[in-house]
Amino acid sequence: MDPSRKRKTRLVVALSAAVLLLAALVYTSFNTSSEAVDPSRLMASAVAGQTYELTGKVQDGSITRNGSTMEFRVRDRKGEASVPVSYTGAVPDPFREGREVIITVRKDGTGFVGEKDSLVTKCPSKYEATPS
Repeated sequence: MDPSRKRKTRLVVALSAAVLLLAALVYTSFNTSSEAVDPSRLMASAVAGQTYELTGKVQDGSITRNGSTMEFRVRDRKGEASVPVSYTGAVPDPFREGREVIITVRKDGTGFVGEKDSLVTKCPSKYEATPS
């Protein structure tokens, strides 16, 4: 086989493999992502046993602890709707009332149970516009 033809064949095979790998990566990225929902949307559409990414603010005066379990309410950023969450796992240092959180939950009866170690807090300074 001619050496220049051999190089072209290798190039075509390598580029084809790269395109296939890229397509698989893009498909996996979009297929496994889930949209975060706020409490008002979660209350309206939650199905028992299914998991959701819940986002909102920790309601003032709602944090209680029972041994290793923490219970609190997550409310809409703007609004009054809130849902009760029962959580066991690592709690980030900045977690407190009024702080925005993201947690993976599943419906259990009238409330929601957070997946262990899925609680994440958002730092408000990173997401607010700086004053002019």
